[in-house]
Formats: sequence, C-alpha cells, structure tokens
Amino acid sequence: MAVETSRVGAAIRGEFPIFEHTTYLNSCSQGALSYRVRRAYEEYLDGWDENGAEWEHWVERAESARAAFARLLRAGPGEIAVTTSVSQGVSGIVSALDLATRPRIVISEYEFPTVGQIAHAQELRGAEVVHVRPEADGSIPPELYAAVVDERTALVCCTTISYRTGHRHDVAEIARIAHDAGALCLADSYQGIGAIDFDAPALGVDFVTGGTVKYLLASSGLGFLYVRGGLLPELLPTQTGWFADEDIFQMDISDYSPAADARRFDAGTPPVPNIYGGLAGMSIVEEAGTAAIEEHIAGLADRLIAGLDELGATVATPREPERRGPLVCVRSTDVRTLVDTLAAARIVCSERDSNLRIALHLYNVDEDVDIVLTSLARHRHLLA
Repeated sequence: MAVETSRVGAAIRGEFPIFEHTTYLNSCSQGALSYRVRRAYEEYLDGWDENGAEWEHWVERAESARAAFARLLRAGPGEIAVTTSVSQGVSGIVSALDLATRPRIVISEYEFPTVGQIAHAQELRGAEVVHVRPEADGSIPPELYAAVVDERTALVCCTTISYRTGHRHDVAEIARIAHDAGALCLADSYQGIGAIDFDAPALGVDFVTGGTVKYLLASSGLGFLYVRGGLLPELLPTQTGWFADEDIFQMDISDYSPAADARRFDAGTPPVPNIYGGLAGMSIVEEAGTAAIEEHIAGLADRLIAGLDELGATVATPREPERRGPLVCVRSTDVRTLVDTLAAARIVCSERDSNLRIALHLYNVDEDVDIVLTSLARHRHLLA
C-alpha cells in the first residue's frame, strides 16, 4: 500500500529558500534551512530579549525535544537523553562500561570518527579495540561481527547507514550477535534518522545516537542518545552534569544522584537555541512522516542509480532499497574537482574518500536528480 506523500517533494519544497537558486543534495552534511527553523531561532531571541532568563520555558523546550526524539525512534521519553552531540552520548556510554571485566570494544570501519576515537581513547583504561573491515563490495555482513565478538566484549558499535558509502547495515542481527555474547550494541544512526522509518525497540539495539544537523533539518549542537529502558538500572555514567541529576534544582554538590531514566546521560545546561531550531526542523519531518519520506527518497534514488548506470558510473551504494538509505555514493577519479565543478553550477554535493556523495531528502524532486545527472554527463571524465 502506498503511503501518504503530500508533505514531500514539491509540496514541501517552498519551505526551503535555497531551492530558488540551488540544487541542494547535501543533507548528509547539513539539512537545508527552512523558513520555519529561521523563525524558531528568532522566537528564542525575541523571548530572551523580552523576558531575560526564561528558564522554566527553556526546560520545557528541552523536554519537548526529548519527546520528539522519542517519537521518531518509537521509544519512550524516559529512554532518551538530550545531548549536544553524538560525542557526548557515546562518551557517556563508555564511561558506564566495566572495561576491567569486559575490555573489548568492537567498531566497524564505517564509524564516524567520533565513535572510533572515543573507543580508542578507552585504551587508556585498558580497552582492546577491534575493527570490523568491509568486504570487497563495501558491505559489512553481520558474520564479520560474529567472528570478533566474544565473552570479553563490552560494546559492539555499528552504523545504521555508512556516511562513506551509503551501505545500510543489519542492525538487528548485529545487536543479536552482541547480546548472544553478553555485550551491548550501539547503532550510530545520524545518517538515517529523519530519512528512514526507524523503530529502536523493534531492532533490539541498546543505544542509538543521532542529532539534528542532517536529515532532521536543524543546526549542529543538538543530539540524542536512546538507551534501552531495561538497561538503565545497570548503567551509571561517570561523565555527567547537573541536568543529569535526579533533582536538577536541588543544587546539591555533596553526592552523585543520577536520574532514574535516560536523563542520567544528559549533562550540563542544555543547548537552548539549538533546541528551538531542532523542534522546528523535527516538526517538518513529523508532519511528512518518516515512512512517506523513506518511500519518496527510495524513488529518487532508483531514478538516480538508473541514470548513473546509463553513464557507466561506478555506484558504491547498494542498489537494493533495503540495503541503502538517502545517500548514493559514486566513485570519482578526482572527487574534489568534481564537487567544486558541481558547486560552480550551483549543485551542492559532498565527498568522502573517493566518492561523490549525493544525499536525497524529502524536499528533493525528480528535477534535482535530472540536473545532477546532466552535469555529471558533461563531466564524465571525472567519474570512475
């Protein structure tokens, strides 16, 4: 059955002024700015100007963000920490691990630097970090995890969608492998949330991280950490802050009394301006519906991949919709020159490794796909 798509494509495009002059295909780096998000920042500034400190309202805004993140993950608000970044969330997770008993942390080659660097930082605490490397076709099948996850493993890290190649991973099976060995599983989902339909409890994963700068259509400085509710009694982070306390207004410096729910993974004063923008960006995604967004993107990606095949380009991203998300990556002989050449024609993409990254979202339309394909045909010598 087709899902409702009335708030995607041409129907939503007018909210984003960049499309008046630019073909924007870079949501994997930064979502396009909407009038709604701009107004949200102005609302924050107007309130600050009019009333000074609006702490009661600002705390309420933070709780609204927690609830919005929960809805996007089909989780409970008590399973969500509001963070400033994935770095904060992952640092909180590893601070709660008993690395003396289980010293191994497993990461994939497709982790964003945040996850890999934080994992390797734990070597200072005695951790052993093991990398899972992709197959020749770029995929990382779950059995590669099974080969290195053992009873000494504390944490298994994977990405829902690779920021380098666009591969979508079997998070549920990776989580099962981790749990069979008594380990926990983290799925960094920054490249997916807002562009794919996501159900954290159904996947069985223990932690999910992400934020608002990409497909949630807001700015940097606001993120989330999902913590599976049943884990919370076992996990005491040593990285903390006053907003993680059981009673933030008790202002007690004499002990450590973390909140009973996932708020124990919050930290200091929340990023209030970014919360205003984040709520506005997430409202656009929620109005469209993630199932409708995912279906819309899949159709655009099919059109793009078919056109790339006609050009004889090498597509690094899987063709099957269930094995990809919003990101289509194309091999280039000189990717930096290709990105700059497209930018000169007001086509905004990005690059990682030797791949041109074309990121599709709810506001893109067939014409965007056709424009980038026409430009790539003119510069075929820059495609591998």
